[in-house]
Amino acid sequence: MKIEVNMELCQHYGQCVFEAPNLFSLNDDDKLEHHAEADDSERDNVEAAVDICPMQAIRIVE
Repeated sequence: MKIEVNMELCQHYGQCVFEAPNLFSLNDDDKLEHHAEADDSERDNVEAAVDICPMQAIRIVE
Protein backbone atom coordinates (compact mmCIF):
# COMPACT_ATOMS: atom_id res chain seq x y z
CA MET A 1 0.00 0.00 0.00
CA LYS A 2 1.20 3.52 -0.71
CA ILE A 3 1.02 6.38 1.76
CA GLU A 4 0.74 9.98 0.64
CA VAL A 5 1.16 12.99 2.89
CA ASN A 6 0.16 16.42 1.63
CA MET A 7 3.03 18.44 3.08
CA GLU A 8 1.19 21.69 2.34
CA LEU A 9 -1.54 20.60 4.78
CA CYS A 10 0.69 18.87 7.33
CA GLN A 11 1.38 20.97 10.42
CA HIS A 12 3.80 18.40 11.93
CA TYR A 13 1.68 17.71 15.03
CA GLY A 14 3.07 14.17 15.05
CA GLN A 15 -0.13 12.31 15.89
CA CYS A 16 0.65 9.87 13.08
CA VAL A 17 3.98 9.08 14.75
CA PHE A 18 2.13 7.72 17.79
CA GLU A 19 -0.19 5.59 15.64
CA ALA A 20 2.40 4.23 13.19
CA PRO A 21 5.92 4.82 14.54
CA ASN A 22 7.44 2.37 12.06
CA LEU A 23 6.27 4.55 9.18
CA PHE A 24 6.17 8.13 10.45
CA SER A 25 8.73 10.17 12.38
CA LEU A 26 9.67 13.75 13.13
CA ASN A 27 13.21 14.72 12.15
CA ASP A 28 15.57 16.99 14.10
CA ASP A 29 13.77 20.04 12.66
CA ASP A 30 10.40 18.63 13.80
CA LYS A 31 9.39 18.02 10.18
CA LEU A 32 7.46 14.91 9.29
CA GLU A 33 9.20 12.09 7.47
CA HIS A 34 7.37 8.99 6.28
CA HIS A 35 7.76 5.81 4.28
CA ALA A 36 5.95 6.06 0.96
CA GLU A 37 5.06 2.36 1.00
CA ALA A 38 4.01 -0.04 3.72
CA ASP A 39 3.19 -3.71 4.13
CA ASP A 40 -0.43 -4.69 4.49
CA SER A 41 0.50 -5.81 8.01
CA GLU A 42 0.73 -2.08 8.87
CA ARG A 43 -2.71 -1.25 7.44
CA ASP A 44 -4.48 -0.86 10.79
CA ASN A 45 -1.77 1.51 12.03
CA VAL A 46 -1.81 3.56 8.83
CA GLU A 47 -5.61 3.79 8.89
CA ALA A 48 -5.41 4.99 12.50
CA ALA A 49 -2.86 7.64 11.45
CA VAL A 50 -5.13 8.77 8.62
CA ASP A 51 -8.07 9.04 11.02
CA ILE A 52 -6.20 10.90 13.76
CA CYS A 53 -4.45 13.48 11.55
CA PRO A 54 -6.05 16.81 12.53
CA MET A 55 -5.25 18.32 9.13
CA GLN A 56 -6.38 15.24 7.14
CA ALA A 57 -3.05 15.38 5.32
CA ILE A 58 -2.51 11.60 5.08
CA ARG A 59 -4.14 9.20 2.66
CA ILE A 60 -3.75 5.62 1.54
CA VAL A 61 -3.41 5.02 -2.19
CA GLU A 62 -4.35 1.53 -3.37
